[in-house]
Amino acid sequence: MDRVALRGLKARGHHGVFPREREEGQTFIVDLVLGLDTRPAAADDDLAKTVHYGIVAEEVVAVVQGEPVNLIETLAERIAQVCLKHEGVREVEVCVHKPDAPITVPFDDVTVTITRSRV
Repeated sequence: MDRVALRGLKARGHHGVFPREREEGQTFIVDLVLGLDTRPAAADDDLAKTVHYGIVAEEVVAVVQGEPVNLIETLAERIAQVCLKHEGVREVEVCVHKPDAPITVPFDDVTVTITRSRV
């Protein structure tokens, strides 16, 4: 399976279990790795035979900016389901970064990474 990766998609969302997170929001960063067969697109040099990563990026940002959830695990699952709606995408790895998580000790990042595929 071939891979198309999008790294560092940034969007502001209002996800989290604490009222402050819901009210003020924060930046989330998403990395995606889409698994698909790119040979048909490459053979014909045809965008219609692959995944349009620009559209995927817009859809992912819309999920992050959309309805708030408590957990970034839930956010990652919603993002994965949006990606799998694209016909050629057979598998997706989603990593959601929450660099401003409400943690009381110094840290660089908090991430949740999931892999989902078509059944």
